[in-house]
Amino acid sequence: MKAFFQYFFGKGEEAEFVNFTLPHLLPILVTAVLIYLIWHFRERIRESKMDKPIRYTLAFVLIIAEMSYYWRLVGIPSLDPNPVDHLPIAVCGWAAIFCSYMLVGKSQSLFDISYFWLFSGSIFALITPTVITYTGPTRFRYYQFWAEHTMGYVAIFYMIFVHGMRPNWRSLIKSYVLLLVMAVIAYFANQIIGPGANYLYMARPEDTPSILDILPPNFALRILIMIAAITALFFAAYLPWYLKDRKAEESVKA
Repeated sequence: MKAFFQYFFGKGEEAEFVNFTLPHLLPILVTAVLIYLIWHFRERIRESKMDKPIRYTLAFVLIIAEMSYYWRLVGIPSLDPNPVDHLPIAVCGWAAIFCSYMLVGKSQSLFDISYFWLFSGSIFALITPTVITYTGPTRFRYYQFWAEHTMGYVAIFYMIFVHGMRPNWRSLIKSYVLLLVMAVIAYFANQIIGPGANYLYMARPEDTPSILDILPPNFALRILIMIAAITALFFAAYLPWYLKDRKAEESVKA
């Protein structure tokens, strides 16, 4: 039993997870199915007593997925965790926490932040999950990663379909400013900690394959491209709502 736990919670081996294979695509497919089911049964959920249990279950899964990442590092000495490499300066982690509290309190403010952060930052983790290169489906980290990075999208669409939440221009600006604040914190953390620190992937390309590999190693150029890309993604995330509002205005005028 001890050997099993050491293996299951262990680090894993190089290239244990490969991008765009079944272990990569299956969690995304499951997430899409869950979102479809929420949309399909949205009226039934809204009119029944199922809403609160569903919200609280999703919130519990999200917060446990986020916290268990740190519990695993602390509980397994062989992983040799360095606290300065695991500071809470990550879009995905905070998005999971915000989504959890959003579900419990039905908070519009946390919805605003989570919506843009997920669709403009965390989406990269779904495309190339570089941080789990060493952990395939036989490892705990694989399931922790996918629970943390997919249940946020389920939570966002749940609040959209069941509770009618949506972003607006002010929420876009608010979320963008908060992301810039985190980026400043990440920059100084990278500078203070030095070699090895790469919060928000601002310092350098990752050692494992990632979509961010297309970014140049030059710091100034890297940051400029990242700002431009994130800005474009923020507006792309808001575009469906903008088009919906325009269509509603045109129908009223007609």
